[in-house]
Amino acid sequence: MKSEIRIIGIDDAPFNKFRDKKTLIVGTIFRGGHFMDGLVSILIDIDGTNSTVRIASMVNKCKFKPQLQAIMLDGIAVGGFNVIDIEKLYKKTKIPVIVIMRNYPKFERIVAALKKIGMEKKIKLLERAGKIHRVGKIHVQFIGTTLEKVKKILKISCTHSHVPEPIRIAHLIAGGIKTGESKRRA
Repeated sequence: MKSEIRIIGIDDAPFNKFRDKKTLIVGTIFRGGHFMDGLVSILIDIDGTNSTVRIASMVNKCKFKPQLQAIMLDGIAVGGFNVIDIEKLYKKTKIPVIVIMRNYPKFERIVAALKKIGMEKKIKLLERAGKIHRVGKIHVQFIGTTLEKVKKILKISCTHSHVPEPIRIAHLIAGGIKTGESKRRA
């Protein structure tokens, strides 16, 4: 695997769940973990159902799409509980999808919260996302690739932290755009 493979890292901007109806999704296109080549963005509904379609559209319209080797997501949900269907995202883009999680998710709490707010249908998307694997200090789920390839991509893209650089920078940019300054750790 080449050290400068193109990867898109995707994260959402912070939002006020009581005031905002939509939030910004930012994608950074990197060559490996060292050079940012591009930036894309799109709006999604907070707690909605349009994240998969909107992210697929954003990726498919990106001028770098023919070179993209992986889509990296900072978690499986954006904009609160707008859960991404990683299988559908893979089918719509034909690009392997890797979900990055700093901590192992507390499924019992997530399922209870989804039931409480009447979003039981989203539980199936979480279950369909597949097995969670620990790789170093992070956890991953993936589709369209193998665990060995995921490990190689992480080795190439994790240059400044345990989080892949495309996601880390997408996080910083999204926060900076929304609040004027990035505040939380990436």
